[in-house]
Amino acid sequence: MTDGNCGLRHFPVLSREILREMIPEHGPLKVIDGTVGYGGHSSLILKKNPEAVLLGIDRDCEALENARKILMFAGERVRLMKDCYSNLVERAAENGWFSADVVLLDLGISSPQIDSPERGFSYSLDGPLDMRMAPESGKTAADILNSSGEGELERIFREYGEIRESRRLARVICADREIGKRWNGTADFADFCNRILGRRRRPGLQAATLCFQALRIAVNNELKELEKALPLALEVLAPGGKIAVISFHSLEDRIVKNFFRRESKDCLCPPENFTCICGHRKRLELITKKPITAEPDEIEENRRSSSAKLRIAEKIKYG
Repeated sequence: MTDGNCGLRHFPVLSREILREMIPEHGPLKVIDGTVGYGGHSSLILKKNPEAVLLGIDRDCEALENARKILMFAGERVRLMKDCYSNLVERAAENGWFSADVVLLDLGISSPQIDSPERGFSYSLDGPLDMRMAPESGKTAADILNSSGEGELERIFREYGEIRESRRLARVICADREIGKRWNGTADFADFCNRILGRRRRPGLQAATLCFQALRIAVNNELKELEKALPLALEVLAPGGKIAVISFHSLEDRIVKNFFRRESKDCLCPPENFTCICGHRKRLELITKKPITAEPDEIEENRRSSSAKLRIAEKIKYG
């Protein structure tokens, strides 16, 4: 989608599926978009249901400013706040929201972020090694590469990039630092990763992709954010409300899948227990047994949607 106000081209992935499964055409609806980004999903939601009100949260100031322009048509139905989505309960309470009918988390970085060289998310565009979702705070990717110990670097590339040669990569980075090398630019580091690890991991995927993924996750603490946010999102969700999460790599999807699966069971005791002693009660009904993926026409329009996976669950009504 192209926005006339800010001139950015942004495709909200799996938007047809979100609208079909989550958003009725009529009736009051409180929506929390915990990763509002540039307002793509939120815009479509507010247009489909004229009675919907939306709380949009994002830690990227630039994204919020553009979302504000894109969502201007909805007037007072929209409230935007700068924060991490793991703080969605507090931000909702500040606005007098103690429950919501829909919670949406789109965990991917947006096309405008990827396509801005100065943000440092893309290995194909030369720019500073930044990768911060909130550009004004925290360590950059360059800070991590230039100051972290070999063991920490090995862990980041192994856990967040699932790179088998993570130890070798970390060792060479630290060895190069010993002779005065400093990592500052995306193109330089991407060339280094492809040279050390070999360009191709599997068809169509460069080694640099996994290295950049690992650094981005580390910079923004993404997996811990997700683990913290999911139970909080469930708490704020009204009975009968729906939660949807769009993930873009296996690490995120595994966390979402395991959380949804756990909360859709009555007992979490090990199989050898004859009686339940955990007292756990199921709180979610799975709407998607398997993740929804993009249709061929969407992938043709937006190749970045090819890795997206959507999982949806509904909070159970008791009593």
